[in-house]
Amino acid sequence: MVIVTLQRAKCIGCNYCVEMAPVQFQMSKKDGKSVLIKSVNAKGFFTLKSPDHSIAESCELAAKACPVKIISVKET
Repeated sequence: MVIVTLQRAKCIGCNYCVEMAPVQFQMSKKDGKSVLIKSVNAKGFFTLKSPDHSIAESCELAAKACPVKIISVKET
């Protein structure tokens, strides 16, 4: 299981996550902040739980590229 978490409120809209993992992230046209596709919001933390381990590498690249460090990736 791969668990990806995004603290969307702290997003500065740099677009690096979309460049690194375009399948999991996109930019909102409304506010210019990142959106974690198919995630669930719990108190400002958007979480995606996926059994597909192939997304882990691109999401980890997105987490490393994020200048405000609001993306976390865990594999179980």
